[in-house]
Amino acid sequence: MLGRLAIVAGGGPMPRRLADTARAAGRDVFIVALDGITDPSTFDGLPHGTVGIGQLGKAIDLLHRENISEVCMIGPVKRPSFSAMGLDARAISVLPKLLRTGRGDDALLKLVLGELEAEGFRVVGAHELEAGLLAPAGVLGRHAPDSDAQRDIQLGLTVARALGLLDVGQAVVVQQEQVIGVEAVEGTDRLLERCAELRLAGRGGVLVKVKKPQQERRADLPTVGTGTVARAVAAGLAGIAVEAEQTLLVDREATVAACDQAGLFLLGIDPAS
Repeated sequence: MLGRLAIVAGGGPMPRRLADTARAAGRDVFIVALDGITDPSTFDGLPHGTVGIGQLGKAIDLLHRENISEVCMIGPVKRPSFSAMGLDARAISVLPKLLRTGRGDDALLKLVLGELEAEGFRVVGAHELEAGLLAPAGVLGRHAPDSDAQRDIQLGLTVARALGLLDVGQAVVVQQEQVIGVEAVEGTDRLLERCAELRLAGRGGVLVKVKKPQQERRADLPTVGTGTVARAVAAGLAGIAVEAEQTLLVDREATVAACDQAGLFLLGIDPAS
């Protein structure tokens, strides 16, 4: 029998969705809310506790006290500067490791996951809790990229993977073989909002979103949903290309339907491409 599951909840709807999916499967779920980040609707009616983003020690103590066996970290978190995190003693103790490995989001996540595993918790990815979350390879929906869009996608892949190696971001927008914008700390939504102002005349561009080459699959996988589609439409894009089996496709049916209705293609790229 599976033990108690804790969901460390960032922003957005995914933490609650996973909690409800796990509960429907008979799991006992506890929510670890991040102060000022987690939407209160995420833990409404569920057992939960709240910690600050820099309170690693408090979070670990809470997990032990609640007899947690497995931990899933899901939902976007806008990371403040270290000086604004309110680091507790446990978090401060691991800072030297972070400074040796790099200060990017992926380096920080790997460090946190390592600390959780050292305490005996099993860390699981969202895709392990809900089947069908990962985007499949191939064209999803009624629309397919033409040869112009395929060239934009190939350039976007090259740029996105280079950014990922530097632990910068996961996404890039390319239009007419020009890089219109790249994702950094602002996230994909803000990237698309910026690109709406930077779009060129003529055929629309492409959002390309891939996992960082060295990224830990159990946390912060690229995520695309209906909100992404709406922003892509507002940015005048022709389509979205994501890395198959490495991207969370939130509510696949609704997302594909939104692309179909807007005339956008949605493509799952083979990771070997």
